Amino acid sequence: MSPKSIGINTATNATITYFLLAGSLGINIYGSREIAANRDDQKKTSQIFWKIEFLQFITITISVGCFIVFLSFQKQYQNYLLIQSVALIAGLFDISWFFMGLEDFKKTVLRNFMVKIGSAILIFTLIKDKNDLGLYIAILSFSQLVGNVTMWPYLRKLVDFPEIKNLRIFRHLRPAISLFIPQVAIMIYLTVNKTMIWKIDSVTASGFYDYTDKIIKITLAVVTVTSLGIVLLPRMTNLFSKNEHEKIERYLKYSATAMLCISIAITMGIAAVGQTFVNCFFKPAYHEIGILMIIEAPVVVLIAMSNLIGRQFLIPTRRNKEFTLSVTYGAISNIILNVPAIMLWGVRGAMAATVVAEFVVTYYQIMVYRKTMSVRKLFEGSWKYLVAAVIMFIPTFYLSNQLESGYRNYRNLLIEIMVGMVIYITANIILRTPAVKIFREFVQNNLKNKIRGK
Repeated sequence: MSPKSIGINTATNATITYFLLAGSLGINIYGSREIAANRDDQKKTSQIFWKIEFLQFITITISVGCFIVFLSFQKQYQNYLLIQSVALIAGLFDISWFFMGLEDFKKTVLRNFMVKIGSAILIFTLIKDKNDLGLYIAILSFSQLVGNVTMWPYLRKLVDFPEIKNLRIFRHLRPAISLFIPQVAIMIYLTVNKTMIWKIDSVTASGFYDYTDKIIKITLAVVTVTSLGIVLLPRMTNLFSKNEHEKIERYLKYSATAMLCISIAITMGIAAVGQTFVNCFFKPAYHEIGILMIIEAPVVVLIAMSNLIGRQFLIPTRRNKEFTLSVTYGAISNIILNVPAIMLWGVRGAMAATVVAEFVVTYYQIMVYRKTMSVRKLFEGSWKYLVAAVIMFIPTFYLSNQLESGYRNYRNLLIEIMVGMVIYITANIILRTPAVKIFREFVQNNLKNKIRGK
């Protein structure tokens, strides 16, 4: 599809995201936390599930009604907005928060994997040119609906029937809203950017921004930098409910080690091979994405750290106010910088504003964290990852510029990635980084356990 078609999908999807977020409130995070805190009691867990699910059904239904009113006034891209709205219906059946609270990630990961594979097959099979944009949007929207519905059969053995007279659905509204406010702030500098670029610059530029942001987020998901925050949120909540603070601090330290080691490598790696990546997977018209990837690369480290402190410490320990303030400050800084940045530098300015916003969020959360925990222990030895990444970046970037350029040159991209990985791992071993020490301890403990088992 053309850059304009991608931009239309981006702009209309951003609009639907507003209504979905408004309907979902803060239920995903709140629901996961409440299930995690009470998961040892199935009867209590069942009642909490039905209370929150009925609340979600009501709020999203109201949001659907508001969207219908909005659609009657919005004439541009109306057909595409209508197809995108299937994602709103999908939100009615989203119970992934329940399985996250139980720390049963196998079901959600398997579901997501199968849905993405299925939608990818349909896209490559059915999408031929720019005239297939409506079908492209339909595939993505209906895949969300199918994925959410397929999770419900698993509830039979996990949830009892609700006691209707004791539900008291709206008791959970206020605490859910307290987690909804920070999500609105997050939406401002993640979703509103696309709309602002569309209105101030062009719909094509909005598509470039969206594609770049998705590539960065995919790299985060592949290496589980951000998913560690999602996975450990229920575990941290459960530990906090039992007042096991020493275990909390130990988990945070291990998470920081993993996140910093991986995220710093990804940041420098993207900067080194970004343009080669774009040459492999995009047409010449998308050349701008390579530059945008380099600009946005630092958010990998910043998001890793904000996920660590925000989702593994602030939310589980019920510091909702501090979490809200952190993302609010990020949103405000983004709004202040966005308009002049887009007017002066277009989509590149918007990307730079996003990086600044993520820095503000992370910096504030670190300031909150240091009042309770040791920041020095959390980041101990992290400078070594930066040194290793710089050592990796220089030869990899040089190699990227020296190898024969050209589109669809996958061999060069593979060479650059492999060279970068070997250099970074070797540098970590030589520098004896905390990640290497933890890995050695893990291997040694496993060997000892196997020997004892024999």
